[in-house]
Amino acid sequence: MKKWLCSILLLSVSSLAHAVDIQKNTIYPKVKLETSMGNIVVELDRKRAPITVDNFLTYVVKGHYDNTLFHRIIPGFVVQGGGLNPKLEEKPTDKPIVNESGNGLSNSLGTIAMARDNEPHSATAQFYFNVADNTRLDPSSRRWGYAVFGEVTEGMEVLEKMALVETHINSQLGWPDFPVKDVLLIKATLLPRE
Repeated sequence: MKKWLCSILLLSVSSLAHAVDIQKNTIYPKVKLETSMGNIVVELDRKRAPITVDNFLTYVVKGHYDNTLFHRIIPGFVVQGGGLNPKLEEKPTDKPIVNESGNGLSNSLGTIAMARDNEPHSATAQFYFNVADNTRLDPSSRRWGYAVFGEVTEGMEVLEKMALVETHINSQLGWPDFPVKDVLLIKATLLPRE
C-alpha cells in the first residue's frame, strides 16, 4: 500500500515539475538554439499559439532537439529541422497537435513555424524558420496554413548563413534540399524568465 501511494505522489510531483519546466505562466518564453553555425534565440508567442508553444517547449525540455540535423534548406524559403539525428534516423514523436495557423501570425522573414504533412493537423516536432516572407504558407479562406509560433530575436545572421549552405538530394533518404555538410542543432535550451 505504501509503495502504491509513493508511486502516485512521485507521479504527481513529476507532472508538476514538467509543467514548471515549460514555463506555463510565461506568455513570451525564449529558447536558445546552439547550432554548428552559431546561436539563435527565438521568442515564442504563447498568447497566439498556446498549443504549439507548449508542444515545442515540451520537446525542448525533453532534449528531443539536441544533436539533430537541419535537414531541409531552401534559400529564399525555409530552414527546417527537429526530426532527424546525425545517423539519419527519424526521432520518435508525441501525438500530432491541432493546427493553430489562424492565429494572426504570418510566415514572414525570421519567424519560426511548425512543419507538417498535407494533413493540416499533423505537426509533431519538426519546425522551420522562414528565411523570406512566405505569406503563401499562411491560411486562407480555402486552405489551412502552417502555424507560426514565434520569431528570431537574436542570431538572424546565423540563420541567413544557414540558408545559403550547399544542398543535394540525400541518396540514403531520397530527400532533396539536404545539406551536403551537416548543419547541427547541438542543443535547445529554454531560457530563464526575464
